[in-house]
Amino acid sequence: MLTTNDYALEIRRLRTVFPGPDGPVPIVHDVSLAVRPGEMLAVVGESGSGKSMTFLSALGLVARPGRVESGQVLVDGLDLVGLAPEALRACRGSVISMIFQDPLSGLNPVFTVGDQLVEVLKAHSKMGRREARAKAISLLDRVQIPDPQRRFDDFPHQFSGGMRQRVLTAMAIAHGPKVLIADEPTTALDVTVQAQVLDLIDALRRDTGMAVVLITHDLGIVARHADRMAVMYAGSVVEQGSVAEVFADPRHPYTISLLRSVPQVEGPVDADLMSIRGQPPLPGSIRQGCPFEARCYLGQGRAVCLQTRPPLEPTDAPQHLSACHFAKVLHAEEALA
Repeated sequence: MLTTNDYALEIRRLRTVFPGPDGPVPIVHDVSLAVRPGEMLAVVGESGSGKSMTFLSALGLVARPGRVESGQVLVDGLDLVGLAPEALRACRGSVISMIFQDPLSGLNPVFTVGDQLVEVLKAHSKMGRREARAKAISLLDRVQIPDPQRRFDDFPHQFSGGMRQRVLTAMAIAHGPKVLIADEPTTALDVTVQAQVLDLIDALRRDTGMAVVLITHDLGIVARHADRMAVMYAGSVVEQGSVAEVFADPRHPYTISLLRSVPQVEGPVDADLMSIRGQPPLPGSIRQGCPFEARCYLGQGRAVCLQTRPPLEPTDAPQHLSACHFAKVLHAEEALA
């Protein structure tokens, strides 16, 4: 049985709400996730499923009037929820860090890359300018920026998208965080550069033992890089387990639909791809029942799916969890026959 001390990051029943006409509207709905040191957890789902909001909530970065209503975010046993602003700022970057989606907007265009790295380094330490410069150049070298001593004085516009993402990665790992959250780190990058950035993040976590949370919608990336995965829908985790378990034996209709919507390289050329009908529900529109019920090929219209929200529970394997009333009898081949 794993305890809190076994995890680099543990999120317990996190709930984030925004004001609505009929009261608070949950955007993150009782999400529980955990990742061990040196492990990569992929969080997948459609746009609007709550992936990014979950981790913005964890870092205390939810824009007002949103707020974290309840739950815990434990990093090395320290609960980030409810920390004073100064203490929370001290944790960001030093204990837990995040790479954001857009590599261009993440850098200030009027300052050199080196100056921005130095500021990050000095924000959490008392090192002088010369020491910070040397450390910044070392970080640029670590993330495989060619000729880092010269590139230190270049501006962001002089870097390609992939190189800017490497700079953001250098900033994120500058203080050796225990947890790195990478939010769609390959957005707007071509396929070759995507692979290079992800290989870099993968190598860094293997070298340092930091835990990585990879937020993505690309199941190919998940299959190649992640150890475990969590599937989110409408602000909730609907399936969670090792990548091997979930890909081989998905136990939620939404996961099955996602997997069947991706072309298989080794599959028949004329194989039909599954499409997920309808649209994700609007925040606050699900008052009871399963949030996926209206789009589900399996349980649409069933009384239990309409009336009762399924809890996230173990399937046949203790660490493979699903939030479906039929998870224990659901197999992809049978369900899609």
